[in-house]
Amino acid sequence: MLRFKSLLPYKITNFYSTIRCGSIQSTYLETYIEKKLENINPFPYDFIDRILITEDEIKERVNTLAKQITSDYQNSEHLLLLGLLRGSVVFITDLMRKIERPITMDFMSVSSYNKAQSSGFVRIDSDHKTNIHGWDVILIDDIVDSGYTLSTISKLLLDRRPHSLKICALLDKPERHKVHIKIDYLGFSIPDYFVVGYGLDYDEKGRNLPYIASINLHKHKD
Repeated sequence: MLRFKSLLPYKITNFYSTIRCGSIQSTYLETYIEKKLENINPFPYDFIDRILITEDEIKERVNTLAKQITSDYQNSEHLLLLGLLRGSVVFITDLMRKIERPITMDFMSVSSYNKAQSSGFVRIDSDHKTNIHGWDVILIDDIVDSGYTLSTISKLLLDRRPHSLKICALLDKPERHKVHIKIDYLGFSIPDYFVVGYGLDYDEKGRNLPYIASINLHKHKD
């Protein structure tokens, strides 16, 4: 009996059970199974290339950021975590549960016009409900790309006269920056990859993955 039988997909395991009493030698069976396993995608989506940041690495970094925020704002009277929908939802939820002080959470929904890469123009689809005048605000996003969105939203928020405004991002692509952006709390810097998981999506797929993975669009099947 093969030692790795219990790890095999059902169809292959069933094949093994059917012929293990036959005349096929185990070496031929192992070769057959290895070829089958080579064609099995270990990921739930065919466009996923490889895992860049594991679930454990994310948890560890979120804990570190939460401790830093707890320390930095221990004397703050009003602290607001302001997330940009929808990619930041998983990140902000995990982060807030680890911050050991009173906080308030709110959201904004923003979108860019087609020429936002050159103009930086951002549309507010849904504004936050909290009056941030005099509050300490941490603007939270899933990933910093060109920096246009965070730069534009930061200027808008500063006009509303918060006590302070800082930026927290799960991921940053420094190579993609088009404007200067200061990230006060950063999870990870990554190369210029298209990524998915932990709130980030590809065509609304993959948000619920517990890790961050790169995408290979050539592998994607319509």
